[in-house]
Amino acid sequence: MKPRDMTFLAHFEELRKRLIIIAIFLVLGLVIGFFLAPTVIDYLQSIPEAEDFPMNAFQLTDPLQVYINFAFFISIILILPVIFYQLWAFISPGLAEKERKVTLSYIPMATVLFLAGIAFSYYVLLPYIMSFLGTLAERLNITEQYGINEYFSFLFRLTLPFGFLFQLPVAVMFFTRLGLMTPMLLHRIRKYAYFGLLVVAGFITPPELVTHLMVTLPLFLLYELSVVISRYAYRKRMKEEAARQRAMVESQSKDQ
Repeated sequence: MKPRDMTFLAHFEELRKRLIIIAIFLVLGLVIGFFLAPTVIDYLQSIPEAEDFPMNAFQLTDPLQVYINFAFFISIILILPVIFYQLWAFISPGLAEKERKVTLSYIPMATVLFLAGIAFSYYVLLPYIMSFLGTLAERLNITEQYGINEYFSFLFRLTLPFGFLFQLPVAVMFFTRLGLMTPMLLHRIRKYAYFGLLVVAGFITPPELVTHLMVTLPLFLLYELSVVISRYAYRKRMKEEAARQRAMVESQSKDQ
C-alpha cells in the first residue's frame, strides 16, 4: 500500500509498531544500563572538577533517582541507532528508492554527532563551568554542599541538549534532500536562527559572558556548517531531478 493510499489508522498502526520496537530495545538497554550505571557514576564523581565537591543525598530517594536516571541515559545512548532507524522506517515509505538509500546512510552520522555533542559539552564546557561556579562561591564566601541529585541533574541539563543540537547538520541535509529546505531559505532566516541559538545558549549556560560565548559560537558554526551541507545536498538533488527530466524526455521521444 502506498503512503498516499494509507488511512489515518494505518499510519497510526505503523507508528505504534515503531514505538513498540523502540520500547523493547529501551527495556533491553535498561538492563545493560543498570549494570553499567554504578561504574559511570563513580567515574563522574572522581573527575578533577567534581572530586573536591562533597556530594550529599538530601532525600532518601536521591541515590535511587540518580541510579535510575543513569540507567535510562545509558540505555538511550546504546539504542540511538535503533531510534534513528525506526524514525527513518516510519517515513521511508513516502520517499523514492534513491532517497531511502541516501537518508538511511545518515543514521551513523546522526549517532556520531549526538555523541560528539555530549563529548563537547562534557570535556570542553563542563570543566570551565564548574571552575567558574566554584570560584564564584569562593568569592561570595559560600560553603559548597551539593546534593548528588542536583549535581547529576545539572550534568544532564548541560550535556543532553548538545547531543540534540549537534543533529542540526543531519536534519538540514535530510530536509534539503526531501525538498523541504533550501540553502536560500537558510540564508534568509540566518538572523532569526542566530537569535534562537542565542536564546538556547542562554537557557543552557550560567549567566556569564565567557561561558555563554563558549556555547554560542559552536552553535553558530554548526548553523553555518548546515548551510554548506544544505548547499551541497541541494545541488545534488537538482542534478538528480535534471537527470530524471532528461530520462523522461528521452523515453517520451522514443515512444513517439
